[in-house]
Amino acid sequence: CDPYATVSLVGPSRNDQKKTKVKKKTSNPQFNETFYFEVTRSSSYTKKSQFQVEEEDIEKLEVRVDLWNNGNLVQDVFLGEIKVPVKVLRNDSFQAWYLLQPRENGNKSSKTDDLGSLRLNICYTEDCVLPSEYYASLRNLLLKSSDVQPISASAAYILSEVCRDKYDAVLPLVRLLLHHHKLVPFVAAVAELDLKDTQEANTVFRGNSLATRCVDEMMKIVGKHYLKVTLKPVIDEICESPKPCEIDPIKLREGDNVEINMENLRYYVDKVFREIVRSSISCPTLMCDVFYSLRHLAAKRFPNDPHVQYSAVSSFVFLRFFAVAVVSPHTFHLRPHHPDAQTSRTLTLISKAIQTLGSWGSLTKSKLSSFKETFMCEFFKAFQEEKFTESVKKFLDDVSSTESKEPSGLSEPVHLKEGEMYKRAQGRTRIGKKNFKKRWFCLTSREFTYHKQQEPIFTIPIKNILAVEKLDESSFNKKNMFQILHGEKPLYIQANNCVEASEWIEALCRVTRCNQKRLSFYHPSAFLNGNWLCCKATLENTVGCARCTADVPADTQIEIDGDRETERIYSLFTINMSKLQKLEEACGSIAVYQGPRKEPDDYSNFTIEDSVATFHTLKQIIDIVEKLNESHEKYRKKRSSSAKYGSELHCRNVSFMQYIYGL
Repeated sequence: CDPYATVSLVGPSRNDQKKTKVKKKTSNPQFNETFYFEVTRSSSYTKKSQFQVEEEDIEKLEVRVDLWNNGNLVQDVFLGEIKVPVKVLRNDSFQAWYLLQPRENGNKSSKTDDLGSLRLNICYTEDCVLPSEYYASLRNLLLKSSDVQPISASAAYILSEVCRDKYDAVLPLVRLLLHHHKLVPFVAAVAELDLKDTQEANTVFRGNSLATRCVDEMMKIVGKHYLKVTLKPVIDEICESPKPCEIDPIKLREGDNVEINMENLRYYVDKVFREIVRSSISCPTLMCDVFYSLRHLAAKRFPNDPHVQYSAVSSFVFLRFFAVAVVSPHTFHLRPHHPDAQTSRTLTLISKAIQTLGSWGSLTKSKLSSFKETFMCEFFKAFQEEKFTESVKKFLDDVSSTESKEPSGLSEPVHLKEGEMYKRAQGRTRIGKKNFKKRWFCLTSREFTYHKQQEPIFTIPIKNILAVEKLDESSFNKKNMFQILHGEKPLYIQANNCVEASEWIEALCRVTRCNQKRLSFYHPSAFLNGNWLCCKATLENTVGCARCTADVPADTQIEIDGDRETERIYSLFTINMSKLQKLEEACGSIAVYQGPRKEPDDYSNFTIEDSVATFHTLKQIIDIVEKLNESHEKYRKKRSSSAKYGSELHCRNVSFMQYIYGL
């Protein structure tokens, strides 16, 4: 048969399902796939506070694995299922053979047959999250990592060094730094270290270093909406109404026409490429900031290569973001499941073409030589026009520049939005209807203007806009207001309705997202009668009292609990305490004897640029971890001796589950 498995975490309020690849023509499949589920799910976070977490009762959760035979053009056939209650796992790992069971039919099960068995490796980890103040020392040490010289002596870098699998360290680290707005300087610091070991410009950021993995995880977290608005419509079209696209003569089916298939593939590639190069204005601010840093560092490392500034960005945005999302849309939540074999092959061919097109703007040599397959070389000749190269360069400029630019392929300012709204007169202190005048507003990619009849009254260059934020209704007792901060007095505008207000704010934020001097803080209310209504500060030029919403996407802030991520990092340090101690001994030995390490050990491959600075950080980490161990031990004793059902213990249990399918 052609088996595949679906694995679900099922409970009263959830049913998360994931799917393996199909194994062809075998009754003994070896899937070897790993899936992760967070038991306290991120969707339970509310907009009120990221700390209002709806805990899940593991007593009511179960792991369910369903095995299916892929029917291709007919209905898939059910082969059997496995159910494992989560409560039996409890901080342990199970690897065993499980007998496949028939599907339940109401209260009765169907006749039991020998359906075979499946080996499952299940690992369940539960973290006990203490109150926030317990993590202050470790959190501050991690957040200062980007300021440590050299960066290899920082707590965040040491974390990645002692963990056997860098993924375990990178995910909580990126979340924590992202939550506290410290990710960009840290990525820049580790990227600079990465570039020191890069000898050739055409291999910039092509490995799996700490820098590249941090950027990968950042793009997955921050770029979800960006991928959705850019790729999801065309990915849905490919998956739901697939056209034959196989162009490999060896894999062609009987009756296939290679010319028609090539035309179908060219249509899909052109559509995906066009959506990508037109999407720069939707690229999240944080991604633009990271790309700018990488571009600047690469150009500094290879000053004689004019193309490296492009390859430094394209190696992420095309090769590690868009191309990966195209070939694995289910991983980026663009599709609910892994695509079928034929669609997966089509997506693979599209992804190959997108990778190659994305690198055109960075290298001058012909890209046909990068294809091993002759049929791809023939196919790609259709994309050798100069316009594709220029579109890529323009796109890379847009997503990695510190200045606002017009959308790709356009030399004149584009009208992004226009319409009538009410503007409050500048300098008026009292509140009244006469202070608001109806004006015609016009937003282009270069300037924001408002008019009285046909004559423009005032113009703000896009590059001068520092922030665009909503204005509290209490400021002027008016709804649907927003403000534009541009160096002079704030411009207060009232839209005709809430939808229109949101559209204007979104449009203005999009064209100003790359402005170099964007504000991080603003005043949500107006300055009237000698003070700010929001914070009561009396100086008009006082720094704002609220963080700008465009600084980090709102959904990123909602999905991250800083204490929870710090607890995960503490757990990783605890597991690897022996490595930390050995590394500390190595640093002490180097600092005292100024000689080579005597014998290789677990720490022999660690990066120790400055033994004194690294030793100092390691001592801090070990001291902090030991204190947290004491706090956890006190909590465990308290819980075991005095905890009753329903008592309020200031602790949150956070769980992670991992499933590996074997033979």
